[in-house]
Amino acid sequence: MQHVEVRQHIPAPIQAVWARYTDHRSWTYWAGIGQVALERAGDPAPNGVGCVRRITNRGVTVYEQVLSFEPPRRMTYRLVRGAVPIRDHLGEVLFEPRDEGTLVTWRCRFNSRIPGLGGLLQRFVTRLFENVLEGLAHQRLA
Repeated sequence: MQHVEVRQHIPAPIQAVWARYTDHRSWTYWAGIGQVALERAGDPAPNGVGCVRRITNRGVTVYEQVLSFEPPRRMTYRLVRGAVPIRDHLGEVLFEPRDEGTLVTWRCRFNSRIPGLGGLLQRFVTRLFENVLEGLAHQRLA
């Protein structure tokens, strides 16, 4: 099992950071991971529990489902399908007020579908999370 944890301090109030991060459709414009759309709305609509977000980048599409949605502190999700060599994926994102801003901790665990590829996938996912949180940190959040 591979584990990834990335932290980013964002100089904005927790509510604003939560709202932008959990606005899945907006990821298309700031996250740098391709096109993000909602396949299915969740509860509360549209981004809450049960929401399925579709992420497409360079011809590869993955689907993630929101499992828990606890504004403005915590969200969990899982990879439900996609053309990636990852299985048993579970992600968690935590938001904490810290130093006149918000500390975001994004972690996940997963297994590789291909023996021996786990370490490479772990490095790829770590860099992906870092890039997304850097994009979030550069947003104008009030």
